[in-house]
This record gives sequence, structure tokens and C-alpha cells, in this order.
Amino acid sequence: MCRAARPGIGGILVCTGYRWRSEMRTMIRIPAVLAFLLLSNAQAQQVHHRGVYSDPEPLWATGAKLNELGINAVFVHGGSIDEALLGRAAKEGASVYAEFATLNGKGYVEKHPEAWPINEKGKPAPAATWFIGVCPTDPGFRQYRRKQLEGLLNRFNVAGVWLDYFHWHAQFEDPNPILPETCFNESCLRAFQAHSKIKLPSLDAKESAAFILSKHEKEWRRWRVQVLVDWARDLRAVVKKRRPGALLGLYHCPWTDSESAGARERILGLDLERLNPVFDVLSPMVYHGRMGRSVEWVGQYVRWLSELAGPKKVWPIVQAHSESEAIPSQEFESVMREAASAGADGIMMFTTRAIASDPAKLEVLRRLYREWDGARMRETQSPQ
Repeated sequence: MCRAARPGIGGILVCTGYRWRSEMRTMIRIPAVLAFLLLSNAQAQQVHHRGVYSDPEPLWATGAKLNELGINAVFVHGGSIDEALLGRAAKEGASVYAEFATLNGKGYVEKHPEAWPINEKGKPAPAATWFIGVCPTDPGFRQYRRKQLEGLLNRFNVAGVWLDYFHWHAQFEDPNPILPETCFNESCLRAFQAHSKIKLPSLDAKESAAFILSKHEKEWRRWRVQVLVDWARDLRAVVKKRRPGALLGLYHCPWTDSESAGARERILGLDLERLNPVFDVLSPMVYHGRMGRSVEWVGQYVRWLSELAGPKKVWPIVQAHSESEAIPSQEFESVMREAASAGADGIMMFTTRAIASDPAKLEVLRRLYREWDGARMRETQSPQ
């Protein structure tokens, strides 16, 4: 997902991140690049939503305009949106989408310890490096997030809302994911009993966790999935009531059903088949460098997800940002072309600062987005 520092298709999302640590990972295979070039023109008309992630100010500081770069979608943390940003983006032909940090508990669980996720040992789960989740069944937190979303939509006419940090407490973006067993606090245990009709021996967290995981794990996993489906449906109703034309999107873990022993569903609680009807767009966070994957993996995953959800619903977010090591502009271009050639309807990158601060990457973005925009215009203007 997008980190707390980054305030998330008819589009592909581009994320800045880690470069591979071995030379084999950083090499761009010539056949692959040629394949991108051959496929890009055929697939370009599908890239209708050409986005950037985070505040566009770094791009504006270079003197560029969004329409000159081919950008028509800006994804920004909801707390960073104001009327000035909306107005300038609109003048430059770009829609603004709000990233909404749904189940990120930072800043809340410290003040409301009852909402801190509890692990199978009956203890508060440790924070996962830079992320701490929250108990999704805590009624106070759920009301808190709903009011935040209502306030955002009442204030700003955004084109859509993208749910971020939408999973049970864990961290999947690193090469060695942190995948704890949660949440066994009292609100979860009571909700599970009511849903499953399974009588627990007590509401002691440690005792109940051992009982559930040894005797009723299947029911437990299904219930955790249902909790997130209910959250998604509830927030969709909020969005559609206040902004009927707005899209609901999801930033999510880019794992297939079987990866990490099925942890996307088993630990994170994400059943993409069940969530697919609730969301208008799915935005996998295909951060190849940070996750230690190949460039080609980006296209492979987008193809897999497009078969499940439908290509018009897939707007990946890809990595452009350099952290521990640099991601060169050639690698950035290859990742962009991989996503486009796999049939995604849109693209977005994380982050604008990473692009604005690197002239070579900025030129890659401009060239690709204008190319894909030109293909769209030619398609629209061609005689029927």
C-alpha cells in the first residue's frame, strides 16, 4: 500500500520504491523491452486514466501543467485536498480522487487502547515497522472513520474515493512480510460468536485464540473476510449517497490466491472475488522493487487480476520512488509498459515527487502519457 508518508484503473498507479538488490534484478532484458514497445501501441487505447499519486505540487513547481504531461487523474490523501488543488487540477483537465486510510490505526489506537489489535497470545500486536492496524470490529473506530468519510465528501466534490490500508493488521509490502494472527479482543470474539453461532469457552483472548485456531479456523477465516466485505459495503453506501457519480476504488495487496500460503485471504482478510462486486476499481500495489519482484511480475499480476475482475476494473499503482537504491528511468518505463500491455485501463505512480525530482523519469512519464492520450484521441476521432 501507500505508506503513511504518501498521503493508493481506468488507470495504472505508479509507486516509487526500492530497487532490486541484485544485479540480476536490476537488469532490463532487451527482449522484454522490445515486447513492451510492440505491445504498447496495441494496448495504449486502454490506458484512459493516466494518474499520479500524492500532491501534484512538486510537478507544478517544475513549471509543468498536468495536461501537458498527459495526466488526467490525481490521487491524493484526503487530508491534503483543498479547493485550490481541486480548482487547478480541473483547469488542467485532471480529476481528483481521495485516498482514504481506512484501517490504519495510527493516531487512534494510542488514544483508544480498546481498538488496538490483539494477537493469539492475548497481547497487543506489535506495530509492523511503519504501520499499526486497528481492530475492525471496534464500534468507536468504525463510527470515527465513517464520520471522516462523510465529512470529506460533504466538503469536496472528488471524482472518487480509494480505500487504503484496507486489511487486518499486517504488512505485506516488504520482501519479508509481517503476518500476525489477529484480532482476538473482546469485540471480535463477541462478533465471531454471534456470526458463527460457535460458543467460545470464555472471552479470554489467549484461551479463545487457541480454541478457535485449533477447532474452528475455517469459520474464523470466513468471518474475518465478511467483516471487511461489510466495511466495504458500508463505505460504498456513504460514497454513493453523497457523491452518486464518484468511484469507489481499493488499494490492495498484489498476491494471488496461493501466494504466502494464502495469506492475502487467510491473514489480511481479502477475498477479491467477494470484494470485486463492491468496488468500481481494483488498484493492486505492484511495488516490484520494494517487494523484491521482477519487472515482468507487474504485467503477470495485472493479467491475473484482469481475468478475475475484468480489465476495465484494474488500475494498478506502480513504483517510481527510489529508497534504499535508485530505480533508473529505464526500469520505470519498463514497469509502466508492463502494466499497460497487460490490459489495465489506467495507470498511477507513487509518487509525484519522485518523478518531479528526476528529469529522466519526468520525460518518461510525459512521453508515455502523451502517447497513450494521443492513441485515445485518435480512437475517439476515427470515423465510425
